[in-house]
Amino acid sequence: MASINRSKLNFIVDLAILFLFLVVAFTGFYMYIFIPSGVPQGRNQIYMGLTKATWTMINRVSIILTIAVLVHTLLHYKWLSCMTSNLLTNSKECEK
Repeated sequence: MASINRSKLNFIVDLAILFLFLVVAFTGFYMYIFIPSGVPQGRNQIYMGLTKATWTMINRVSIILTIAVLVHTLLHYKWLSCMTSNLLTNSKECEK
């Protein structure tokens, strides 16, 4: 079995986290925008077992997470571009 170096494993884990983050961010923003507001027929509106107010609170936290992920990506942009180049060209220029 071929061993995988730490940088390559870190890059693969980052890609998986990015994919999952994008799915969560998309669905969060979708629900925030498209779940109708208001109180239908005198009751709290429930979507997937949670009220609109609860979804709004969760999505405020996800907006903070989105900002944190963007800052993290900007701080590691050079490493990410170097690793992407290394994996696509099979070189080891940036690894230390």
